[in-house]
Amino acid sequence: MPEPAAAVLDANVRYHDLAAQHYDAKWGITYGEQGQAQVTAKLLKALGRAPGVFDRGLEIGAGTGYFALNLMRAGVVREAVATDISPRMLEALGRSAAQLGLPVETAVCEASDLPFDDGSFDLVFGHAVLHHVPDLRRAFGEFRRVLRPGGMVAFCGEPSRHGDRISAFPKRGAYAAAPVWRALIGASERGAHRNGGGPSEEARLEQVVDLHSFTPAELSAHARAAGLESVRVSGEELAAALFGWVNRTLEGTVDPSEVPQAWRVYAHRGYLLLQRLDRALLEPRLPAALFYNLLVSARAPG
Repeated sequence: MPEPAAAVLDANVRYHDLAAQHYDAKWGITYGEQGQAQVTAKLLKALGRAPGVFDRGLEIGAGTGYFALNLMRAGVVREAVATDISPRMLEALGRSAAQLGLPVETAVCEASDLPFDDGSFDLVFGHAVLHHVPDLRRAFGEFRRVLRPGGMVAFCGEPSRHGDRISAFPKRGAYAAAPVWRALIGASERGAHRNGGGPSEEARLEQVVDLHSFTPAELSAHARAAGLESVRVSGEELAAALFGWVNRTLEGTVDPSEVPQAWRVYAHRGYLLLQRLDRALLEPRLPAALFYNLLVSARAPG
């Protein structure tokens, strides 16, 4: 039986509060030219055109600020409001925004109950968030409600049904190879796993917070049911996603402080190289459903 909505929400809040302290390091999040280029490329791919400039944007599940802060720095979004169910994620976002000199409003709230007036935003966006949202019907209804006429919705990094299944293989292989990898880099197994101990609370919660994987048709249906128009769904990352899951699975078995800088550089550069391969060769030729990540965009009538 599915867990009650309150239990799902609690698990997501606790997991993301715990993850906030090392989230940027785990995912290689930066706010320089490279981070801005990554985010604007994803938004361009989701929209199917150059994004232009949005006066006021609302990020759903903003986390530590990867999308909102980079879009602001790139001049794509002039004014941003960042929402999340995790207070600690928004605290981390606030610290990064202050360091970058970016004025960002934050709000702790659920996607299905947004505390904003109708027609308040030109862009509602997010990255890797819809698969955490229990009630997608209500959430898309809220996105539509807070958009101004002609405003855009754009979500990136949502796991596809096929991609999610494919990712299980590199994860299992990497976990089996982890003892050898730890020996090679001179790291010890993460504390919670030593001496027969169980996984940490964060690792345990990570297994239950992903609620959905999608087909392109399902994402499109949610947008259309909310009354949005010009719905577009595309796919990204196949080779890069498989490579990334191997590395993240290995890294998850040790304390983050024990991962050598040389490994981080290799993993990051390898991921970027395979991203370019995906964009140049695979994404233009293969169906969206085959990729690990799906992107969806749509427009409010008017």
